[in-house]
Amino acid sequence: MVAISYADIVKAPKALLHDHLDGGLRPATVVELADAVGHELPERDPDRLGQWFVAAADSGSLERYLETFAHTVAVMQTEAGLHRVARECALDLAADGVVYAEVRYAPEQHLERGLSLEQVVEAVRAGFEDGAAEAAAQGRQIRIGTLLTAMRHAARSQEIAELAVRYRDSGVVGFDIAGAEAGFPPTRHLDAFEYLQRENAHFTIHAGEAFGLPSIWQAIQWCGADRLGHGVRIVDDITGQAPSAGSTTPTGGSASAPPGGPVLGRLAAYVRDKRIPLELCPSSNVQTGAAPSIAEHPIGLLHDLRFRVTVNTDNRLMSGTSMSRELTLLTEAFGWGWSELQWLTINAMKSAFIPYDERLAIINEVIKPAYAKLIA
Repeated sequence: MVAISYADIVKAPKALLHDHLDGGLRPATVVELADAVGHELPERDPDRLGQWFVAAADSGSLERYLETFAHTVAVMQTEAGLHRVARECALDLAADGVVYAEVRYAPEQHLERGLSLEQVVEAVRAGFEDGAAEAAAQGRQIRIGTLLTAMRHAARSQEIAELAVRYRDSGVVGFDIAGAEAGFPPTRHLDAFEYLQRENAHFTIHAGEAFGLPSIWQAIQWCGADRLGHGVRIVDDITGQAPSAGSTTPTGGSASAPPGGPVLGRLAAYVRDKRIPLELCPSSNVQTGAAPSIAEHPIGLLHDLRFRVTVNTDNRLMSGTSMSRELTLLTEAFGWGWSELQWLTINAMKSAFIPYDERLAIINEVIKPAYAKLIA
């Protein structure tokens, strides 16, 4: 198989489901906005600051990883700052060949200088609209929907869920909870999830990254998540050989399969059977210790077992990454070619929170024609 170059991957259409707005700022923008609001940074040179973010996030700890956001969130407290960050996000993703993206952020984290939740949402929406229009004028089409995130350690999830429903015809396509998993299970926000289900609204839940199978089980079976944010720890419910008679999976159900190959426990089988999308973020998972390396990332096994695998960036600044870089790393680690990249891209597009006919149009009119030329 001929190796696929990074430059070629940049040109291919990509779909992105898990990208944090406050984790994707340009380093130069962080410096300029910090000067404007008087926020002190660990580095003032943009290049060195970018390197600092990646190094600080390379701790192997999700909690330490999350600490880096103090600096990006601090400069996203004004309408002008939010608009600029969203506009540049749209331009950067479009330049990387992303044709559809769902970008998430927590409105409750941007109120320190007096903005209302509504002003935050409207500033971000305007920024994305302006950035997408500017990208289109440059010949790069991109559609961006937003996910409103509630912080799992806080108590505003019901309020943010209602905000997401209120703006779902104005660019908001879904809801999410994020933050440290340990000690903050998704069931703490059950009222918000039940409200969203009654409103026929879409939501994903960060689960199965720093915490294991109980987090995934609660997200799906208690809260009703449409997708799993990360979900990489589902691999803990997959064993290399058949269990002995009468043994149980980590979630309490017996598992059975022919001996000699991977065996799915009850929860893993349910996730695969129900085609629940996994928003995997390889580089980020390595940084936070959820995977030892790209080559040893469970995405290879999950791909082979045909889970609904998607590839995502998580936080482009903290991981020093992009969709094209993530896909390049995977082609190098697993020997994947254009067929696999098309499969991953279509998986993501199938799993998007926009209406079915709109998903189908992007798949059939943008993704498949482009990959047909690449595979030929």
